[in-house]
Amino acid sequence: MTYKKKAIVLSSGGLDSTTVIAIAKQDGYEIYSLSFYYGQRHALELEAAKRVAKALDVKQHMVFDISMDRIGGSALTYNKEVPKPGNEQEIKKDIPATYVPARNTIFLSCALAWAEVLEVSDIFIGVNAIDYSGYPDCRPEYIEAFERMANLATKAGIEGKTRIKIRTPLIHMTKAEIIQKGIKLGVDYSMTHSCYDPSPDGLACGHCESCLFRKKGFKEAGIPDPTEY
Repeated sequence: MTYKKKAIVLSSGGLDSTTVIAIAKQDGYEIYSLSFYYGQRHALELEAAKRVAKALDVKQHMVFDISMDRIGGSALTYNKEVPKPGNEQEIKKDIPATYVPARNTIFLSCALAWAEVLEVSDIFIGVNAIDYSGYPDCRPEYIEAFERMANLATKAGIEGKTRIKIRTPLIHMTKAEIIQKGIKLGVDYSMTHSCYDPSPDGLACGHCESCLFRKKGFKEAGIPDPTEY
């Protein structure tokens, strides 16, 4: 396949970011995927990210090591319980305990640095503003603000060589729509991982917010959920 240009895609090994990789490939991009070990309790998501990179023929997959567990502040990086609502209707509307302070800002900043080196103008991220947990760094206004900053803060932007674009193809899609899109593109969701609190043998808990949104998405999409709970 001949690619038009290169793109960096933030990849957690989850449902959303895997769909984004498939979308970017369909649009003719050669993919450089970027994942992070940040002290998260569900670090086995990195194994899923590696599987995704191989299955979707990513040009290069890089894993950054950022020890965000040293500052804590999140149920994903500190000794706090992961919330387990009974169903998606019980998910609280305020910012949840699984919010990791400044996570997307840190992740996008690393992607921005790599983009300068690769002379890449397009950075993809699988944020979603509909079926999500209320994270402030998933909102359209945040993405717009980061993009403005990126073009003010980089050598490439100041010299006018490259204008950075933060691409968010899923931001106005429901989880069901995301899954349906991925299936059309041939994504095998059994290789992805979404659970925030998996068992030691890697089974999804089925009760955390991420699991509930994933279950809801497959149910509404009318597609069997391949997740092992």
